[in-house]
Amino acid sequence: MTQFTPAKRLRDVRIRIASAAATAARNPASVCLLAVSKTFPADAVAELAACGQVDFGENYVQEGVGKIAVLRATHPRLCWHFIGPLQSNKTREVATHFDWVHSVDRVHVAQRLSGQRPVTRDGQALAPLQICLQVNVSGEASKSGIPPQAVEDLAKAVIALPNLRLRGLMCIPAPNDDLHAQRAPFAHLRSLMEALNRKGFALDTLSMGMSADLEAAVHEGATIVRVGTALFGVRSKAVGRGQG
Repeated sequence: MTQFTPAKRLRDVRIRIASAAATAARNPASVCLLAVSKTFPADAVAELAACGQVDFGENYVQEGVGKIAVLRATHPRLCWHFIGPLQSNKTREVATHFDWVHSVDRVHVAQRLSGQRPVTRDGQALAPLQICLQVNVSGEASKSGIPPQAVEDLAKAVIALPNLRLRGLMCIPAPNDDLHAQRAPFAHLRSLMEALNRKGFALDTLSMGMSADLEAAVHEGATIVRVGTALFGVRSKAVGRGQG
């Protein structure tokens, strides 16, 4: 019987990314694997980190901050990404503890993140918080994210903030089993970033693709794929569809 160890799961996902990149004539190293560890304990993160995984994504502020606190001493080189909906009253904890935020969709939230980003942490200088704007490319009323036509105005506002660095765009399309249909919203997000770059924004990040559709995302230029289920296993049915 095949043992689905953390090392094997990680290896299998990396093979999928490499295969998709090769088909798209891309360098696999241009795609960052973000392990979505929401609802899984710090021990599961540590197991995957021991296999060489560096980037981890969390959806829930208190859960993520708790894991960061547990693991910071033993795994100080991990890079923590906040990828869930962000309420204004939670921005201080995210600005203090995380390295990336993928889900900015309001100017007010961006302003709070910038104002609350510490200069140092544990005696070390902190880089600006790396930011992606979440875009609702599928037009789903239940989804967070700004409409595509509002991206440029929000991008201008974020770029003007001193403690943030705008890196790119993120999306969570409606699920679809058809590869062609999967690619369409990712192509849309890529075209939005290309349009911004033609106007001088110099963005370099497309955060898109999860366990079920990472191949489509890589084909359309994803630079970060957010993978949870394929790395950690199936979550409780009580947990809604999120970012992995």
